[in-house]
Amino acid sequence: MEKDRTLTLEEEYEEYLRNRPKQAAEAHMQPAPVRVESEETYAPKKKKKRRKKHYFLRMVLFVLAVVGIIVLMNSSLFDVQEINVSDNSYFTAEQVIARSGIEPGQNIFFGIDKKKAKKGLMEDPYIKNVTVERNLPKTVNIIVEERAEAAAVPFADKYIITDVEGLVLRVSEVEPKIPLIMGLTIKEMEPGKALEVEENSVLNDTLGMVSLMQESDVYFKKIDISKVMVRAYVYDSLICQGMPEDITKALSDGTLQAMLYRLYTDNIEHGTITITADTTNMAFSPIYE
Repeated sequence: MEKDRTLTLEEEYEEYLRNRPKQAAEAHMQPAPVRVESEETYAPKKKKKRRKKHYFLRMVLFVLAVVGIIVLMNSSLFDVQEINVSDNSYFTAEQVIARSGIEPGQNIFFGIDKKKAKKGLMEDPYIKNVTVERNLPKTVNIIVEERAEAAAVPFADKYIITDVEGLVLRVSEVEPKIPLIMGLTIKEMEPGKALEVEENSVLNDTLGMVSLMQESDVYFKKIDISKVMVRAYVYDSLICQGMPEDITKALSDGTLQAMLYRLYTDNIEHGTITITADTTNMAFSPIYE
């Protein structure tokens, strides 16, 4: 086999000059590379545009829905036509409605201020609590919790009416048909506030006795605390005397009711029942002092 002849440096240079124009022409004729985006590269851009468009559409639909609901709520379909009042006894339904400020024709959503109605009613001492309810589409319910008159305290030529907690409800010029508490020294008597007397402790015990009296089917016309022992009048000439806590205990365990029943069956309407800590050993005297 014939060996390849080794080219000298001069021959290699001549060969390079002969081939150079051909290489340049071939390089010039080749097209420039074109960047082609694949489907995977283009798809995210389309998704972003589509996502923005859907988000804007949802926002428009949401705003339109909210506006539609507000317009509907503010329409005559939700104008109040009926106002119901329950659990009231001292005030009439008309008085409760007037004090609440709620009127027929007001919008049940935007025309009624429940907090304002409750506040207006609870400014009166007789109102202990109020609940205002919307009963769609046209009804409002007002549920009232009232304070009940429990006792009256004579003061000059008037009577201070209180509940069982000693809260002053009103001052009356007419004697009410509730138990009178006699012998108190008045310090403050403002309606809506607790009655303040020098004998606060005895007053609280006596009001507790009045509260239990209402539950025990016993009625005291008046209670005199001016002496050491409380005197509770069943009739004008039949009294129970003792410490408030002892009378309360006798009411609670039923021994006082049993004694009064025996006197009633014997047609006894005058005398004195003396009650001590041992309520089973109360004494009766036909003598009325």
